[in-house]
Amino acid sequence: MSTTYTERVAGSALRDFVTDFAQVLSIATFFIICLVFFGTMSDVFLTPANLLNIVRQAAPILVVAVAMTMVITTAGIDLSVGSQVAFINALAAITISAGVPWPVAIVLMLAAGAMIGGVQGWFVSYQGIPAFIVTLAGLSIYRGAALLLTEGYSIPIRDADGFLWLGRGTLLGIPVPALIAVLVVIAGFVVMWRTPYGRQIIACGSNLEAARRVGMPARRVVNSVYVLTGVASALAALLLAARLGSGSSNAAQGFELQVIAGVVLGGTSLMGGKTSMIGTVLGTLTIAVIGNGLILMHVSPFFTQIVTGVIILLAIWMNTRLFTGTWKIGKGASNG
Repeated sequence: MSTTYTERVAGSALRDFVTDFAQVLSIATFFIICLVFFGTMSDVFLTPANLLNIVRQAAPILVVAVAMTMVITTAGIDLSVGSQVAFINALAAITISAGVPWPVAIVLMLAAGAMIGGVQGWFVSYQGIPAFIVTLAGLSIYRGAALLLTEGYSIPIRDADGFLWLGRGTLLGIPVPALIAVLVVIAGFVVMWRTPYGRQIIACGSNLEAARRVGMPARRVVNSVYVLTGVASALAALLLAARLGSGSSNAAQGFELQVIAGVVLGGTSLMGGKTSMIGTVLGTLTIAVIGNGLILMHVSPFFTQIVTGVIILLAIWMNTRLFTGTWKIGKGASNG
């Protein structure tokens, strides 16, 4: 019996490329549309000063989004990152106000973040409690702890110019928080795509039991990604405290939703095993652009959250339906 070989259909290489990178291409397209739209609606939006302001404000979210990408890749989630940011933010202000040198305070806060993440990761990975439940409890615990520490008041940070520079300063004209976020993103890329640890994260998200059976330290890997979100949340808290010059229990309200939205918008699957750091960067910047653009359009702040939520929902729908082959355009198109 002979086998008949046919030539590769013309254009299929491009089609394969679009299919492989559909999520990134779709969020990149949506990001550009947002830039053009808000640039048209406001003369201020595309000015260098405003764009630098966007990246400065987006930096803490992006820092945590990189770590959250790893958590979601393992099919987990961390709902407590906003409360962790508030707690470390308040703790950092109190520590520095007590006279502790700010470099020492930074190290202590990062260690505290790692400990918080490690405890949550232990419950998830070694005790088998769903991440949603563990981190939902953490969301309440750490926000409550921040309120207890501050009694609801803002704690000013004084006589720490070096620390404040981390949130307000610039280097070569670029905000320092943005440069720190870029370094974190680069580290995230390297970890996920150039190290065995990154491949282990993806493997655990694809099939945790299979990863464990082939000798992979699956539980330790899952535990470690929560440690990373704890450290990232602490770093974000420090950047916020340095930018605002104070610590407050009200900091980072809704922070976790922005982080998770940025990661999912970028194409990382909530089911685990599929990740995109480029998508996370674009998704996070898209969220920041939408928020900033709506403010410049003088949209009511009470309406802004509604508009942002609708846009995010439509963008994710576009990712999962139009760009992943659920709907196909052309011959043999499906209506489902």
